[in-house]
Amino acid sequence: MINYNELKLLRAALGKLEEGFADLPDFTPAFDEIALATVLDEVATRMRDNFPYYHPQYAGQMLKPPHPIARIAYALSLWINPNNHALDGGRASSAMEKECIAQIGAMFGWQAPLGHLTGGGTMANLEALWVAGRLHPGKRIIASSQAHYTHHRISDVLGLRFSAVDVDSNGRMRLTDIERELAKGDVGTVVVTMGNTGLGAVDPLADILKLKERFDFRVHADAAYGGYFTLSDDLDTHARQAFDSLMHVDSIVIDPHKHGLQPYGCGCILYKDPSVGTLYRHDSPYTYFSSAELHLGEISLECSRPGASAVALWATQKLMPLVKDGDFAASLGCSLRAARELHHRLENSPPFVPLMPPELDIVVYAVNAEDTTTSSTAARRLFARAAENGLHLAMIELPTELVGRYLGNIEINSKTLTCLRSALMKPEHEDWCERIVGLLEKSLA
Repeated sequence: MINYNELKLLRAALGKLEEGFADLPDFTPAFDEIALATVLDEVATRMRDNFPYYHPQYAGQMLKPPHPIARIAYALSLWINPNNHALDGGRASSAMEKECIAQIGAMFGWQAPLGHLTGGGTMANLEALWVAGRLHPGKRIIASSQAHYTHHRISDVLGLRFSAVDVDSNGRMRLTDIERELAKGDVGTVVVTMGNTGLGAVDPLADILKLKERFDFRVHADAAYGGYFTLSDDLDTHARQAFDSLMHVDSIVIDPHKHGLQPYGCGCILYKDPSVGTLYRHDSPYTYFSSAELHLGEISLECSRPGASAVALWATQKLMPLVKDGDFAASLGCSLRAARELHHRLENSPPFVPLMPPELDIVVYAVNAEDTTTSSTAARRLFARAAENGLHLAMIELPTELVGRYLGNIEINSKTLTCLRSALMKPEHEDWCERIVGLLEKSLA
């Protein structure tokens, strides 16, 4: 879990940082080391009350450990504690953030997009929908019924009308339903999910973009979970076509604190057209008196933002550039292959019924039983027993109408089905599928 060489690297970097302020009079704030040690000992003890998110046997929620360089760079920056709302509060970290935004934009084929880091995908999507509402006042937002619930909730917060569009048996938005909604003439923005968090399904972006030839609407891509997979050469045909179309959307959200190997919280919002920055215009009478240059606070709804997030992300992207033939992209391929391997092994394990084939690295599966009610009960029991055996999963409640085609001889006698869900985000999962299935079978037995 802990590699103490990270602390050696942090200490060396802190020494380099300190050299930059050597001309100042000596000033070292004092603190009570004994009191700190006592409290930290209690913190460490309490933090043991967690699941082992870093370990390959944690195959549940979307939790991926930060890369060591992200941890070290984040901690290093805290000795400065920059605030990226204004250049005066974080000169170096603001420059790093802008470089990160340019690199992420280039990953999607965008040159010089407008964007910034946020506290997470929720805030990033809020900004995207806020801009959408300003550009198409009074018009509706539509998104997949399997899209993250944040879109409905944010639309409500912003006073925007929202409608959910049904999905097909693969978990993707139905194109005919989108077209029907657009024909009503009151849709301003279509939210396309590039890997929904429940199923990992990728909406048919290329086909949705073709509808812009007939209807006037914006396309916002919620790629919070799946965005980095655009770098992978291991996508299937449908997903590849969708990710190749991302350069044609109006805005993109991506979460570096998911597949980008960053600590929470680090989200990102990007706009293809930089002119939307005028919508953020505001005046501050006191914060920016020494900076004439455009600052990140002028293109963000958030005020104070941690410069540490930008420092950690910059260091990570410096070590592992966002290119298709690099180590970072290769690690994403490991996760894709792990999901396909787990799905295949579950197909050959009689106690389980895997649902739709994974497009990204999320696998959803049911427990084989006489009917859906019994299957749901067994899934909840398995969830608890697997944890006792050191295997940590997640559960998801799905409409039986959505997953019925995958259930084989399981009688449908309920409206929903409790399924198990595994996000295989760690590249090491590729080598752990056999053990995971073994623990599943042991726990069910």
